[in-house]
Amino acid sequence: MGTTAIHAAPTKTTSVVSARDLTRQYGSGETTVHALRGVSVEVARGELTAVMGPSGSGKSTLMHILAGLDRPTAGNVWIGDTDIGKLGDTQLTKLRREHIGFIFQFFNLLPMLTAKENILLPMSIAGAKPDPAWVADLTRAVGLDERLSHRPSELSGGQQQRVAIARALVSKPTVMFADEPTGNLDSRTSGEILELLRTSVSSYGQTTVMVTHDAHAAAIADRILFLADGLIVKDLGPSSSHEILDALEEVTAR
Repeated sequence: MGTTAIHAAPTKTTSVVSARDLTRQYGSGETTVHALRGVSVEVARGELTAVMGPSGSGKSTLMHILAGLDRPTAGNVWIGDTDIGKLGDTQLTKLRREHIGFIFQFFNLLPMLTAKENILLPMSIAGAKPDPAWVADLTRAVGLDERLSHRPSELSGGQQQRVAIARALVSKPTVMFADEPTGNLDSRTSGEILELLRTSVSSYGQTTVMVTHDAHAAAIADRILFLADGLIVKDLGPSSSHEILDALEEVTAR
């Protein structure tokens, strides 16, 4: 039996993450919340895609589903050519470990581990042996050479986020998801972190999806998707923060 075109796996060369007709509902009956209402999107290899929208637009729900942290009510998601909806919990955990990197607003570092141990944690969990040359290059790139023996409590917010970025990159994931990565940082530190994220895309070809409410953050992206009421309503290429603010105002006023 063949499959319909809309459910065919995307070609690896065109995208590394792909979604078709995603819906996500919470609750039932009159209290049902339609977080996503039929979203289809492809994330291009080696690009930084920003996702924006007003509160309640569905942007965090979309990221969680693309990253395999939540399952859609209906629709399909592929990482590479793997339909993650067909995976069991153990298989999905393995896929996230091997193919997905995460950066969160609140760092999520383990307080009892040093910076270096936090960075290497994904590989330790996977039982993989890190490449010393890659780890050295990565820690140098994120500016942590002299802080590797420090625990999170001994690091600034910006340094903790650098550790989180290095942790997300160390296994060279297929895609990295960043959820409001500068939301807990001052403007100067935010600028440094954004520059680092941009460098990871430009220098390492790291495909990245970033959810943000900050137009300055979205301005580093190759593509900006705007969500409203659970739908993608605008899709921009590289844009200035002023253009992004205009687009966000237009979307919010819908």
